[in-house]
Amino acid sequence: QVQLVESGGGLVQAGGSLRLSCVASGSASSISAMAWYRQGPSAQRELVASITSGGGTIYADSVKGRFTISRDNAKNTVTLQMNSLKSEDTAVYYCAAARSLMITEAAWPTYWGRGTQVTVSS
Repeated sequence: QVQLVESGGGLVQAGGSLRLSCVASGSASSISAMAWYRQGPSAQRELVASITSGGGTIYADSVKGRFTISRDNAKNTVTLQMNSLKSEDTAVYYCAAARSLMITEAAWPTYWGRGTQVTVSS
């Protein structure tokens, strides 16, 4: 089993930055792809960004150029740097992981964190 724990959420003004972190434990060596999802009020959970073990990345169009996903395989961590935040970025952000090579909109992860709230005030 794999456990994912997020940290770094909070309240920020529009235009500001936040950095989310997630650490994997348990059977973390079985993880390949990692990702960040978000779910806003009255919205479906959506893929924000994903990263392969080799560093290949995918971003949602809405965050391209503003968010950066990275990972440290030795420490079993994944990070989401969020810049130029907008009110529409307000959501609960979830760390996710999979044994498969990639996480995409069609290939969902197996493991989920509990989420961390990000609120952007306008």
